[in-house]
Formats: sequence, structure tokens, C-alpha cells
Amino acid sequence: MTDQDTTQTTLPQDEFEPGTGETNHAFKEAVAALSEEARVEAVLVTSDRPVRAARLAEATCLEPAAIEQAIDRLNKSYESSGRVFRIRALADGWQVMTMPDVAPVLARQLALRQQTRLSQAAMETLSIIAYRQPVLRAEIEAIRGVACGEVLRGLLERRLIRIAGRAEELGRPMLYGTTRDFMRAFGLSSIDDLPAVEGLDRAPSWTPTRAATSEVSSETEDGEQEDHEDGQDESGVAAANETP
Repeated sequence: MTDQDTTQTTLPQDEFEPGTGETNHAFKEAVAALSEEARVEAVLVTSDRPVRAARLAEATCLEPAAIEQAIDRLNKSYESSGRVFRIRALADGWQVMTMPDVAPVLARQLALRQQTRLSQAAMETLSIIAYRQPVLRAEIEAIRGVACGEVLRGLLERRLIRIAGRAEELGRPMLYGTTRDFMRAFGLSSIDDLPAVEGLDRAPSWTPTRAATSEVSSETEDGEQEDHEDGQDESGVAAANETP
């Protein structure tokens, strides 16, 4: 593979934002250079939840009938090449899903990830969040004395913490809190069951500006995450990259 093959062109995000005149012209020119299958696939493989038909049509500049035909061609291509995923209609949209045959492999991978012990840094960060929630990343780093972006990302991936809202201060930085998975992992029926620790008061330091129903990683009664409307806060992993 040559250097030319691996070079990626990075374009300003606002160049293709919805608009009029030159903005739409540039967008249409860029899209016209792509096949229908490439447009649909690009949108779906970068989404972790079903993409509504209307949103998919808007993003790809394709009619619903053309989208369905493109999806059918993609699925045939996946099948003929032995891929382990397909594009399926789910809820009121489309999503890339793995085939049932690979479930044992995915279950094993999930079990191995859950069995991996937390590092000392992760335990310290998790303890601060549990006792001070909702808490800012800046406050966590002030207590620990080191940056914690990577640690927060790992805890988010394990679903031990979540984005609990935004603080009512300049920039509206994100607030972190624990999840039901955290309580199950540590045998707690509620956060009030946490033992008293000197220097870690249970009283929260911040008040979220968003209700619990609009949290990025809010959970259902059985502990699984709900789907959310498009346009809400960034994903949990991206949130760990915020600047304090």
C-alpha cells in the first residue's frame, strides 16, 4: 500500500454543514463522487444506534427507495464476501448488526473485558466520582493531581460511569456520575450504601442543567442504556476528551 493510499484528507467540519449557496454546492459535489452504497455505508458504520430513514436520506441525498436498494446491494456484498455483519431495519431506522453466529465470540470478548481488574488509577477516579457525583473532570484531576482523560474513557467503556449532565458555569462542562452497573459490580443497593471516607463527602458539588431523562448515558430500569434522539450530547467516549 502506497503513502498515497493511506493519506486521508481532513476537511473543515462546517464546510458541509446544512446551508445554502456555496456550502450546499460543495456538499453536493463531494457526495456526487461517491456511490450510493458508499454513502449509506459511511453513515451506518459510524453510528452506534439506528439511523432514521429521514436522517439517512438527508445525509446521503438519496430517496428512500434508492436507500433500500443500496442496502440490499450492500447486504449481498457482505454475504458473498463472508462478512459477519448485515444492515438491518431496527426500530424506525437502519443499523449495522453482527450475525448471530458470532455471538459466542462477542460474549467471550465481553466477559474477558469485564474480568479485567481495574488499575489503581481507575479505582481512585471511580471512588472520587462515586462520592462526589455529579463531579467535573477538573475536580477529579484536582483531587488526584494528574490528568484522567484516558481513565475516564476506560470507565465509560466499562459502563461504570456515565455523563450525568452539565455544570452551570462557563462552557457548561460535563459532569460524571456512576451507573447501575457500578452498583451491581460493588454489591450496592444504592449510593447511600457507600462507606464513609474521610475527605470524600457524599454531597454533590454541582447541579446538572439537564434532567435525568436527557442524560447522554441514562439507563432503563433493568440497567440497559436507552436510545436517544439525534442531536443530543456527545458520546461518553468523546466526552472524556473534553477540556476542563
